Amino acid sequence: MKILVTGSNGMLGHDLIDVLKDNHELILTTSKTLDITDKDKVIEFIRENNPDIVINSAAYTDVDGCEENQDIAYAVNGYGVENLALGCREVDCPLVHVSTDYVFDGTARDPIREDGKIGPISVYGKSKLKGEEAIQKILDKFFIVRTAWLYGINGGNFPKTMLELAKNHSEITVVYDEVGTPTYTPDLAYAISQLIDTDYYGIYHITNSGHCSWCEFARYIFEVAGSDVNVIPVTASEFARPAPRPHYSVLENKRWIDNGFEPLRHYKDAAKEYIELIK
Repeated sequence: MKILVTGSNGMLGHDLIDVLKDNHELILTTSKTLDITDKDKVIEFIRENNPDIVINSAAYTDVDGCEENQDIAYAVNGYGVENLALGCREVDCPLVHVSTDYVFDGTARDPIREDGKIGPISVYGKSKLKGEEAIQKILDKFFIVRTAWLYGINGGNFPKTMLELAKNHSEITVVYDEVGTPTYTPDLAYAISQLIDTDYYGIYHITNSGHCSWCEFARYIFEVAGSDVNVIPVTASEFARPAPRPHYSVLENKRWIDNGFEPLRHYKDAAKEYIELIK
């Protein structure tokens, strides 16, 4: 297939290239080569390249930054996605869009299914929901992939930050009342590569298996890395940040499994592989 990948220089974008390059023709774009907020240019670019499918991994993902730069958040995460959907409609190709657990409000107590009650509490979550809604309004053929707590080789992320802090700190405070599923971008990229070989369109939750709090994840990171760091649990309210986060956003990968795909490996197995690669 001829696949257009936006955000190809991002953390997930790098891994998408790795898993797709051997079997597909890739058209790779970044914000410098294709500004997805420019409607006319996006539609023209998609028309000219006529891809078989578009994978959108471009996003404004700075959750706190979104609170302070709301116009940029909605331009990229909302209207930019709408532009891509309009372009896909022009050439009748499906769109894969990477979304987030932050479209939920965090009040759930059990893993959230794809049809769970939506209710973003941050600008980031609200802007990502706008993108989802635009796709569903414009296209019949789409894969909306909600995922969570991404980390990978290419880019800043929580495990990398923890290991950096461990070099100069014997104690680190980490939030314990936010629970989700750390997801390794190579695993997510591979899942997307499987999904695009089907016409099982719709909304998917795709994360690694299992769940934990940020505090538990930090302790596991230090355990694997052999770092002697005391992790002190704090509440999200004590760890003041501009954007509110969902307290519970574990995603049940129901549609993924119902359609015959294998569950992704446990987050601990993926994190162990990552930590051993970077330490």
